[in-house]
Amino acid sequence: MDGFLFSKYTPQKGKPPFDRLMNLFMEMLNYTNGDAAEALNWLTEMDREHKLTGDEYGIGDFIEDLKNKGYLEENSQTGAFEITAKTEQTIRQRSLEEVFGKLKKAKRGNHHTFKTGVGDEMNPETKPYEFGDALETIDYTGSLKNAFVNHGIEQLSLQQDDLEIHETDFKSQTSTVLMIDISHSMILYGEDRITPAKKVAMALSELITTRYPKDTLDIVVFGNDAWQIEMKDLPYLQVGPFHTNTVAGLELSMEILRRRKNPNKQIFMITDGKPTCLKQGNKYYKNSFGIDSKILNRTLNLAGQLRRIKIPVITFMIARDPYLQAFVRNFTEVNNGKAFYSSLDGLGHFVFEDYERNKRKTVR
Repeated sequence: MDGFLFSKYTPQKGKPPFDRLMNLFMEMLNYTNGDAAEALNWLTEMDREHKLTGDEYGIGDFIEDLKNKGYLEENSQTGAFEITAKTEQTIRQRSLEEVFGKLKKAKRGNHHTFKTGVGDEMNPETKPYEFGDALETIDYTGSLKNAFVNHGIEQLSLQQDDLEIHETDFKSQTSTVLMIDISHSMILYGEDRITPAKKVAMALSELITTRYPKDTLDIVVFGNDAWQIEMKDLPYLQVGPFHTNTVAGLELSMEILRRRKNPNKQIFMITDGKPTCLKQGNKYYKNSFGIDSKILNRTLNLAGQLRRIKIPVITFMIARDPYLQAFVRNFTEVNNGKAFYSSLDGLGHFVFEDYERNKRKTVR
């Protein structure tokens, strides 16, 4: 049965009512594909069942605060609530912090820890410390000066707000296309695979735009066809009644990367299944049963083409079926790329670790 099962909610103590409700609201937006009205309905139901609010602050007050703070607006024509660009950015930032926080806590053997902001060259310019900045880039002289100014000599203490870090740049520039499978199987069998994929995409988008501005990230979604979406569209992304046209996604990604001038190019592909569809003229050739040789051969031909123009495909496979993994191994061998067989919880680790690793070397 499709749907979501909510367990008992224990309210967070010590936080203002707005902050507590905001955390829930932002998380629900991931599951409602950015539908503010539906997310607020869920929040109202949870409040009714678990008493999230009291007499002094209710859901109506929360909605007014969302509007006043610029997170929510009413459509002038329909009157429906809609999220704003500020909310979209906040969702991306929260996704980055969520994925980064898991990486900092996890112990993953020989995998390198993801460290945002570490570059090849340290600049004399400084900026205030932000969550995720590497400790080795701290400007101790500037930070101590801030502590003196902010707290005085007699009660000297070094707080996070006092810290400054040196700006750092990577010498290499990378152009990445992130391909996201939105075929129907991404929500089949009672498992929501599209929401973790969206979170990783939003986190990667926020990372690149804020920490690696010289890099480029293009996002391609593929079902029966493939098309490019903007970063602002990610919260609203949802699965359709589609087959999996991997060929269309790879062709569009290749065309995008041909226009990019960066020397290092790569494709990250998040999928849970095999290719099941081709477009021939105005018609679709589909076969969901097993591995279709016609579709397979066209997919492998593209893998070989990408290898010849030195564009590796890094596949993040979020399914455990042996015959599906066999397809990925075959595809990866032809392309000379890489493949990760990841659980939904581990998807962010793999994507971020591999992106960071490729930042430190020339992609071949």
